Amino acid sequence: MSEKKYRLNQYIAKSGVCSRRKADLLIQLKRIKVNGSLITKLGYKVSENDLVELDGKKLIIQSFQYIVLNKPKGYITTVKDEKGRKTVMDLISHNLNERMFPVGRLDKNTTGVLLLTNDGDLSQKLIHPKNKVEKMYHVFLNKKMKESDYNKIKKGFTLDDGFIQVDKINFVNNSDKKELVLSLHTGRNRIVRRIFEFFTYKVIKLDRILFAGISKKKILRGKYRHLSKKEIGFLKMK
Repeated sequence: MSEKKYRLNQYIAKSGVCSRRKADLLIQLKRIKVNGSLITKLGYKVSENDLVELDGKKLIIQSFQYIVLNKPKGYITTVKDEKGRKTVMDLISHNLNERMFPVGRLDKNTTGVLLLTNDGDLSQKLIHPKNKVEKMYHVFLNKKMKESDYNKIKKGFTLDDGFIQVDKINFVNNSDKKELVLSLHTGRNRIVRRIFEFFTYKVIKLDRILFAGISKKKILRGKYRHLSKKEIGFLKMK
């Protein structure tokens, strides 16, 4: 039986390093060797028996893993932090063999749904702006929101980096208009906090309750679960 062949960028992506698109860039930057030889041809084929290296480090094909973490406050959304601060990897890495990385980012003080995987292609797909993946947040404000501001956000308005159009915005019942649920597709940096800061409100608590259709239901803060085959299939269809 002949051994299975992979395009080099596919092999790199399956090692959990990055997406195939970014793997092509690594090849072009002359950072990939196969069996000791520098490879710059994008369509080059390899097998699992070949020695594939990135900057001298051996790459091994991994089985893809997909988890959803209920991120607590105070953790940085990155694989490692040069300042020694706590990262989301501290919450999962001791239980997983595969190299994982976060899909997108939540800032240090934002809690809630965070996907992690070693599937670079799916990660790239979910964070790319053109795919318009839905994100839903529970927002807690420092003061009651004016009806006029609520209507402006609902209608759409312009920030310094462009027009903002949310998908849905609703007050939470019995919250005296200090709590809202906001749904949007844009992935701009700190966008939810910036929306309310623009109207002179301070977000005192921000919790992401949904990302790409995946919720944190029944997951305790700081804990995680593996996605089901159905959920994985749903994400890949987006």
